[in-house]
Amino acid sequence: MFGPGESSVVVECTGSGTCTVIHAIITSLLLFIMLLTGFAYTTLLERRFLASLQARVGPNRAGPFGLLQPVADGIKLIFKEDVTPASADKIIFWLSPVIKVVPAIIVVAVIPLGPKIAVPWFDGKWYRLSQGLVDVNVGVLWLLSITSIGIYGIVLAGWSSNNKYAMLGALRSSAQMISYELSMGLALVVPVMLAGSMSIGDIIDAQNDPPILGWYVFQNPLAAAIMAVALLAEVNRAPFDLPEAEQELTAGYHTEYSGMKFALFFMAEYIGMVAVSMIGAAMYFGGYHFVLVDQYPLLGPVVYVVKVIVLLMVMIWVRGTLPRIRYDRLMSLGWKVMLPLALVAVVWSSVSVIVAQELDNQGVYIALSILASVLFIIGALIFFDRIGRKPEVAPESPRVQVVNLSGGDGVGAMALHAVDKVVGLPGAVAGAVTGRGDDQEAKQDQAETDEI
Repeated sequence: MFGPGESSVVVECTGSGTCTVIHAIITSLLLFIMLLTGFAYTTLLERRFLASLQARVGPNRAGPFGLLQPVADGIKLIFKEDVTPASADKIIFWLSPVIKVVPAIIVVAVIPLGPKIAVPWFDGKWYRLSQGLVDVNVGVLWLLSITSIGIYGIVLAGWSSNNKYAMLGALRSSAQMISYELSMGLALVVPVMLAGSMSIGDIIDAQNDPPILGWYVFQNPLAAAIMAVALLAEVNRAPFDLPEAEQELTAGYHTEYSGMKFALFFMAEYIGMVAVSMIGAAMYFGGYHFVLVDQYPLLGPVVYVVKVIVLLMVMIWVRGTLPRIRYDRLMSLGWKVMLPLALVAVVWSSVSVIVAQELDNQGVYIALSILASVLFIIGALIFFDRIGRKPEVAPESPRVQVVNLSGGDGVGAMALHAVDKVVGLPGAVAGAVTGRGDDQEAKQDQAETDEI
């Protein structure tokens, strides 16, 4: 892994020494630069990927292959006019974008990006460092608490704008966050139970036994699916972007924002996409673990970035595929579907953990196999029941029949009939004389009947 000489000494970089301070400063700068770069090029990835899904080209003019398009967008937003409504609460109005963007950045502080590595220093010693800012033993609580703070930025932005559309968007967002954070919290309980720790590093390492197949997405796919949907709702991404629905709310909670303050909301959304992708990869997709990572720890961040990009593309794909759902159905999905299924997923993992303790770790696979078999049988029964049903035949359209309305003709109709008889009297006389009147009248009646 590293090649220090025999006289070199490896020191754990822990505590409050100089090593810890330097490591925290450098890692914070790297994370900040990584998130800002990720925000800029996630916008480009979304525009180009959606364009490919819709048989378009996407932005390709600014720089080679359009790679400078985020720079052009940033320069445009810097020079746009920054307007503050006269009736707005100006201090809260200015602080709201900051309150929204800061939690999106600091939420990744407890996520390690790779195994520990040893690096040399000027004093001749080698220091063992973690490839992350800090790995606290309550990292899952940190994720839950910090992701809950971002809602304050949205609610305060809507309230301080003194705009009814912005306020409605803020209320929608707060109700949506409360609804789906319950499911997200239960989905985060599953990795904690399976790993026996609330440390993100311990949860990632527990998914490496066995490699790849030990990922929690294979042990509890129901919880992984709930986690994915809840994280989409957490960052207000389609089809859960009701707080900024243009059809009903103009632009939602950021209707009155422009210039760099709008850019901060924009940045918070895309940094939030990167952050929740990192959380999902750590909780259910093995984090930085993959082939050769144990032998070459510097591959850990590369593997992590690849997984995050794949999850980002899935989020973009969902936006390009599914339409925005109705608000009442959004809330029904959160409370009537997601929450009960999350409870089922927690019970699923609880049974697996208990059986594993009783059967010396072999019970996990036994319990998962039994539960997976039961779910498969139930799904198969539902599927074949749907297939076996006879298709419903649409009823034939009723034949048109001419009916007589009760009540008889009115005075106007009687007068028209009388005029018709008078006008048709010469023809009737001529027909009677020639003997063809009855036949012609019968043919006319038959033609009208066939036409009907």
